[in-house]
Amino acid sequence: MDISRREFVRMGSLAPLMYAFPFKRLLAGEKETVQATALYSIFQNPPNAARPFVRWWWNGLRVEQAELLRELDMLKEKGISGVEINPIAFPEGNDAMGYKPVDWLSDEWLRLLKTTVEGARERGITCDIIVGSGWPFGGEFLQKDEQIQLLALGTKELAGGQQHQFKRSELLADMEALRTYKSGSIALFGLRLVPDHLDTFQPGIDLNDKINDETITIDVPQGKHVLHYLVKLTGYTAVTHGAPGAAGPVLNHYNKAAVQKYLNRMSDAITAKVGRMGDYFRSVFVDSLELRGSNWCNDIQQQFKQRRGYALEPYLPFVLFKLNKKSTYNGGQLLGENSISLSPAVQDEIERVRYDFEITRLELFHERFLQTFVDWCRKNGVKSRVQAYGREYYPLESAMVLDIPECETWLRPDVGTDFEERTFKTGRAYRPVNKFVSSAARLTGKKIISCEEITNTSMVFNATLERIKITGDQSNLSGVTHSILHGFNYSPKDVPFPGWVRYGTLFNERNTWWPYLRTWIDYKARLSAVFQAAELQANVAVLFPMADMWSKVGLQYQQYPQIVYPEYANNIWEAVHQNGGGCDYINEYILKQSKFSGGKLQYGSRGYQVLMMPEVESIAPDTVNALRQFAAAGGKLLFIGKAPVKSPGMLDHKAKDNQVRSAIDALRKAYPNNVILCPEPQGNMIDWYAGLQSRLKLPSFVTFDKPVTHVNQVHYKTPQADVFFISNYHLEKSHQFTATFNIHNRTAWLWNPETGKRYRYPTAGAKNKLVISLDPAESVLIVFAEDVKGELYPVKKAANPSPQAIAGPWQVTLEKVYEKPRKIEMDQLVDFKDDKELRSFGGVAYYEKRFNAADPANYHYLDLGKVGGISEVMLNGRSLGFKWYGKHLYDLAGALKSGENVLKIKVTTVLGNYAKSLKDNRVAQQWTKKQPLYSAGLIGPVKVV
Repeated sequence: MDISRREFVRMGSLAPLMYAFPFKRLLAGEKETVQATALYSIFQNPPNAARPFVRWWWNGLRVEQAELLRELDMLKEKGISGVEINPIAFPEGNDAMGYKPVDWLSDEWLRLLKTTVEGARERGITCDIIVGSGWPFGGEFLQKDEQIQLLALGTKELAGGQQHQFKRSELLADMEALRTYKSGSIALFGLRLVPDHLDTFQPGIDLNDKINDETITIDVPQGKHVLHYLVKLTGYTAVTHGAPGAAGPVLNHYNKAAVQKYLNRMSDAITAKVGRMGDYFRSVFVDSLELRGSNWCNDIQQQFKQRRGYALEPYLPFVLFKLNKKSTYNGGQLLGENSISLSPAVQDEIERVRYDFEITRLELFHERFLQTFVDWCRKNGVKSRVQAYGREYYPLESAMVLDIPECETWLRPDVGTDFEERTFKTGRAYRPVNKFVSSAARLTGKKIISCEEITNTSMVFNATLERIKITGDQSNLSGVTHSILHGFNYSPKDVPFPGWVRYGTLFNERNTWWPYLRTWIDYKARLSAVFQAAELQANVAVLFPMADMWSKVGLQYQQYPQIVYPEYANNIWEAVHQNGGGCDYINEYILKQSKFSGGKLQYGSRGYQVLMMPEVESIAPDTVNALRQFAAAGGKLLFIGKAPVKSPGMLDHKAKDNQVRSAIDALRKAYPNNVILCPEPQGNMIDWYAGLQSRLKLPSFVTFDKPVTHVNQVHYKTPQADVFFISNYHLEKSHQFTATFNIHNRTAWLWNPETGKRYRYPTAGAKNKLVISLDPAESVLIVFAEDVKGELYPVKKAANPSPQAIAGPWQVTLEKVYEKPRKIEMDQLVDFKDDKELRSFGGVAYYEKRFNAADPANYHYLDLGKVGGISEVMLNGRSLGFKWYGKHLYDLAGALKSGENVLKIKVTTVLGNYAKSLKDNRVAQQWTKKQPLYSAGLIGPVKVV
């Protein structure tokens, strides 16, 4: 069998689209809404602002001019319209091949940067650039007082009525695991001896006069006591994957002068050698900081007293948690391990001070780092783009001050499987922070919600376009409107397989599915074009118990929180959307700045008929006044599980607590039909919210007769169109349901993001009632518009209930990467991972079969069954197209004939199994050694139906 590749239609290499529509206003994040007359044109030909960008890792800064320009050409060909220039350390275990590094901000680096940005401009490619290198940024050039600081807590239980001695070095040694950058300093900061039980608060015995003693001697009073010792670490952690010239200790982001100096060092160098930053870059980017527990700066105690009205010192050991020394990356806390027992009154007092401490940290970080960065961006004519989450950022306010707020969405093996209840993990690609970032953007009228997308560390070489699609679709459901793909590795052509790999999904010419990538890129671009041009709808606002959580467990790493409170918090928005509504997150500040009328809470362009407050106990007294106004205006206020009973913070808390309790009691009595205490969720979240929706007549944009956890929706709107994106993000399950839309006097259209075509959608009686059938990994974009004329979406023909199987033997040509093709015969189809001769395969497999069809008119489809990869089909010399996700079901379209038929099937697999087989390839083994083998090839059964 001699099958030429040229026989197959390569729909993945479509010609570049023309960007005919100016999109500068949307790129700027302004509030203009594109009219319906232009919306479809933008959908057909997405502008650059809507097309995906890539994170472009300049690996080890071993970069050369010719290769940089070649890679820009590669990206342009695939429809990528922007790059985030990201200097980063050279990947461990990779072969540098003699390429020499250049230092960040050196003259040579700046020359290469200038060549790149000028080359990008010539190609119509937008450039962003990261601050520094890696994360969090820093460098060996930082002075000691400019370096990151941490105040860490240690404890020792001491028997009473005895004298105890120990070396100061012993206490410091106990904290050495936190000092991962060994050039950093470590010093004893404080000593406090406290009884092991407190009925009333007492600070304990101050032993700070002993902190410089080599041998520390303590006479312990009668009874068990606990020694609290505080250790201050400076420059204790280094930039993760810092590139040459930008590696070393992390910057102290609580030090405004140090932040300003660092930023100016970068902008001064670029301005001098490249030009004004705003002339070459769209934005400057700050990655998620992950500050490894940093909680300190030199004047934090003074700032605390100034802002909170009392001294921090007596409470200092108690408000801290011991840190997990085995996992210092995100400052993981060992909750409940502070060795003393506290009465409820003392516990409450400490939690109030902890809240004040955390609020002080948030304020300082916001003022000294984030606002300094935003001002610096404006001064240099670039937009601020930041992943504004971590233990240091406000969940909402931080993202609200940015030009381009960003979140992240991960590709993992469990994405595409069933969702678990009461978790943000299993099945979900989007992170908890996505909804905060999306809400912050919408509350401030921004249309570009950026996302580090398809982040992948667990399926490198095994990411299929199908899994990529599911991950990206989930991202859009969480409110994202623009993708920054993670990522594109700078890697010269002469580097052996797999090239230089820092991280990622291998968006790279070496990937087998590279020829098909343009199809998904265009799909994403069309969705983003519509979402950026319309207004995301929401009718429910959720206000979380942040003050309660911060009081009890401190600030959390929002991207992947250690503690979620309440545990179902991240599932509320999912249930609202799965039941046809829309949801934003707000906070007390937003609530108090809102207006109330006509049954709505109105903040800017955002209006909500329902406010949900899940298990909120602590709110400021003046927040209750805003709640009263909302209820008086006719809004629905739902306290979930419990109603507020107190205020957060320490100062004057008794009086404030009484104000909150009495005001909430009065509110509930005054508006019993609008202020409702609802039970916390039990069991299925969809059913819980559906029950509330039915009982309390909560609003929806669409009603699904059979809501399920693996299908969700978002609703966008322009003055002339209502847009619904409905996605099935399960790898295996289909779902058919009837959707009744709260839309009248408009015609339903199906817009196909893969092709740019549109069709009138067949209705089920009423114009707003549609039957929707979604195969695995399938999504639909349904647009209600005033247009009434157009091609009707073709009714799907019914499959023959008596299919004809197409059995072996099959003639197969195997084109394994980096090997000569070989031919085999298969008596029956097999999953390559289950065959010892084929399990190392990665590449393209061509299957050919001749078969007879007795009555071809009775069959409408070719069903390939299970396929491990992308399939393309030719039947009797006619291309039936290709399938890259969902069911591999092909419309025969009259290609089947009586008598003998020649069927040719091309299957393109991923490279994971092949990479795993390369035992001597360090890079391949680094990423695949712990991965399982994945299904590959045509598995079947194949039949005509």
